[in-house]
Amino acid sequence: MAVNIKSDAFSSEAVKLVELAIDQLFLEVGRIHKETGKLTDDILSALHSVFQGSLIPALDLVDRRSITCLTGPSGRYIFQVIGSSGTPYTCLSTTHYCSCPAYHYSVLLKEEHLMCKHILAIRLSQTMGLIKHLEVSDKEIKMAILQMD
Repeated sequence: MAVNIKSDAFSSEAVKLVELAIDQLFLEVGRIHKETGKLTDDILSALHSVFQGSLIPALDLVDRRSITCLTGPSGRYIFQVIGSSGTPYTCLSTTHYCSCPAYHYSVLLKEEHLMCKHILAIRLSQTMGLIKHLEVSDKEIKMAILQMD
């Protein structure tokens, strides 16, 4: 059963607490990965309890190094994630937005997940220092944003 943190049953204070707990979990992921070079069973279990069905596909994207941060000269940046089917998705990690259909359906419409596998893969890759970086023009950043659904 997925937790719907966006429902009216949760106050904005409760949502902030959940977001804080998730941030702490990612800090722990980073610490453990830095110390051991891997994710322990305990941290994987904690991640699974929060992200459920999105975790394994997100970890697969991380393992395949499918996440690239595109940065322009102005400092603007976006993420591009090559999905499991080979489709590239444009993501804005600061707002947890992804151009994939699962984000629109499972995160926004049904509110079944906190984030899609692509955003989760970005957060995990950032935490573990596994993001690829690519310098592009500001025009390329603009075009990628304009092409988002």
